[in-house]
Amino acid sequence: MKTLIVCAAFALVTIAFSLPRMAAAAAPENLESGIVGSVGSNSNWSGYSQVSLIPGAGLLPITSTKTTFYLGFTGGSRADIKNMVLYTTARGKTKITAVTPVTLGDVSDPEIDLASSSVCPGGAISTANPCIVRLDPTNITLSALNDYYLVVYFTSGDTHNESISVTVPTVAQTSLRGAYQAVDDSRLEVGGSIPSLGYGNPPDLLMYVMTD
Repeated sequence: MKTLIVCAAFALVTIAFSLPRMAAAAAPENLESGIVGSVGSNSNWSGYSQVSLIPGAGLLPITSTKTTFYLGFTGGSRADIKNMVLYTTARGKTKITAVTPVTLGDVSDPEIDLASSSVCPGGAISTANPCIVRLDPTNITLSALNDYYLVVYFTSGDTHNESISVTVPTVAQTSLRGAYQAVDDSRLEVGGSIPSLGYGNPPDLLMYVMTD
């Protein structure tokens, strides 16, 4: 059974320390309003898909040839991801028109070592100190004519995934939406339909959609 825990706020300065590479280049910009303020914690992701909606209606007036996703973790030692993918639909529609692989370290099924100081440089992770993981930039330009769905499927029957926790926004100050279910939603094809999950709440896991 999944467990939802709401805890303390974290300071935005934590993000700056969690993303040291950003200072070396031009500052990334938000393509969609990201998660701000306090976060809670949702645990036990073994066999679950998190489906995050990036709505075309919420895109900021910024154009980028790359789109980069940031995931937030609040507990656990390792996240074992079976697959990550981005679906494109026409705005307000459910039919999939494009399928784009999403990777970390050039693979769509990464093992994320949350105990590593190189992955989570801020020390022990928690709701007050989440680990923000930057995925590889995706070669796609987001359009206001489309909606996009990022799916992260966590390996089923995995003891590491039973122990991990991910971020849950406690204040709905974002245009990002999301839902999850205990099936693999990451293997859909062009012409198929996005799972009907409601998408009424801010997403678990997905924190930011940025230019880099």
